[in-house]
Amino acid sequence: MAFEPPPRLVRALAETRRDGADAWLHDLPELLRRAVALRGLTVERVHRPGGRSGLIVLVRRADGSPAVLKLAPAAARPGAERAALVRWDGFGAVRLLDADEAGDTSGAAAGDGGVLLLERLHPEMSVRSLPEAKALLEAAGTLRRLWVEPPAGHAFETVAGRTGRQAEAMRAAAEAEPDVRPLVESALAAREELVASAPEGRLLHGTFRQSKVLAGERMPWLAVGPDPVVGECAFDLARLVRDRVEDLVATPSGASTTRRRVKRLAESLDLDRERVRGWTLFRAVESGVRAFRVGRPRDAEVLLEFAGWL
Repeated sequence: MAFEPPPRLVRALAETRRDGADAWLHDLPELLRRAVALRGLTVERVHRPGGRSGLIVLVRRADGSPAVLKLAPAAARPGAERAALVRWDGFGAVRLLDADEAGDTSGAAAGDGGVLLLERLHPEMSVRSLPEAKALLEAAGTLRRLWVEPPAGHAFETVAGRTGRQAEAMRAAAEAEPDVRPLVESALAAREELVASAPEGRLLHGTFRQSKVLAGERMPWLAVGPDPVVGECAFDLARLVRDRVEDLVATPSGASTTRRRVKRLAESLDLDRERVRGWTLFRAVESGVRAFRVGRPRDAEVLLEFAGWL
């Protein structure tokens, strides 16, 4: 099946330097052909611009019903995404249509660990299309539904583990870029305090933001594209606080608006405001440092300016 993968996906995989990404992209046409044939699907089109961690294809099942086929490389942890979707079972998140084929939720259904068959939502309509106040309200309501107890014996990564790996990369970046060292040190100190005093963990989306909440048929809004992790709920709000960060940085009231967001989101979800602020700081600095590392200086400057307000 000949096609060109969306440029957005190619760029994202190049930036993250994920192991095996080049080989996966090379094999992608054959992987798609096999996944479609195995499931008796008819391809409508590849969704563009699509996602940053996998190929999104709009398909029809054998009975004519619409669906979405997602293919992702192993480094994007599709097995963890599958396990989280099985746990949520359509409550607050897109429904996995081949869940019965994954008895151990390992993602090995039908012989393809990186393939997910999902219900069709409206990819052109995300919460981000709403006015800001309404978007934050709807996004927060969706996120609350996802915060459930992880399944017994789960193998999800923890917040402490994931941020520990990120912290090591941040320390190295601070050595190479002395200008960012004060912010990095503040972010690392915040992380250490948060991890040491973390409350009981829940299953989290992991990469939640407005664009990850799409309009659906059976529920108005449903979350997609998790990179699930187990930890405290405040961690999951960090990306939501900085949504539309370019607009925030472009306005004189950006700093005060950010602080109001932290307060409003923390109160609406019954979370400690300082813990939301701390995780927002850590994740913004981590993203900014990473943007510098992969050659996106403008994005890095915006993120680090935002972090400086916290």
